[in-house]
Amino acid sequence: MLPTLTATAWILLMVVAALCGIAKTALPGAATIAVALCTAVLPAKESTGAILLMLMTGDLLAVWSYRRDADFRMLRRLVPAVLAGVGAGALFLHLASNDATRRLIGVILLLLVAITLLQRRRASRSGPDDAPEEQQQQSTSTAPTASSRLARLVYGSLAGFTTMVANAGGPVTSMYFLACRYPVKAFLGTTAWFFFLVNLVKLPFSISAGLVNAATLSLAAVAAPVVIVSALAGRRLAERMDQRVFEPIIVVLTIVSALPLLR
Repeated sequence: MLPTLTATAWILLMVVAALCGIAKTALPGAATIAVALCTAVLPAKESTGAILLMLMTGDLLAVWSYRRDADFRMLRRLVPAVLAGVGAGALFLHLASNDATRRLIGVILLLLVAITLLQRRRASRSGPDDAPEEQQQQSTSTAPTASSRLARLVYGSLAGFTTMVANAGGPVTSMYFLACRYPVKAFLGTTAWFFFLVNLVKLPFSISAGLVNAATLSLAAVAAPVVIVSALAGRRLAERMDQRVFEPIIVVLTIVSALPLLR
């Protein structure tokens, strides 16, 4: 049965659903904002389950939309580091308080933003501005190889860690894929498949913990049309979005996601 909610709560819940949809096909950082809004509408347990189901609804559209754009080699290489991060996160949850966990993740995200921006600035200074357009396109469509193992270890483990302790893995992966200089569609496709697989792994644990139940399934079913429509709209937006506009938006959304965690 559907939980009893006020009209304002239902409106906010539909906003959450719209953010979940657009996060999956256009602006990944919007998912963290959706999580924050959902906790203001629903109790923590119901919020976690409902947001997971909404995100998984968007996942289905995202992986279909970007089925030819994901870097599956990168995803396979990230698996060991992500699993290590999940294990570390599970251990950390037993040792640290909620406040300490939240603040640590906020600091990590802001550090990643700073490191990514510094790397991009150095790369832009070292690269010739008058390079042929074909060469520039080739450089932006290829992930870095010189330090790829170290980068995968750091970002992959942090993604697993933050996903486990606070469902906040999105900004971490955004910073990594941004550092890889993926074009918009490759960025969105790799992100979509990454979280589709991560959420599938998390689903059985969420069911066993009671986070996914009849009430959250009902809420997700009501919200599903909004998620689908916004995901389709996000897909059209991504097709028209310039790389120079897309990257600053991802950085800003990551910062917006990190700041509330520092409180």
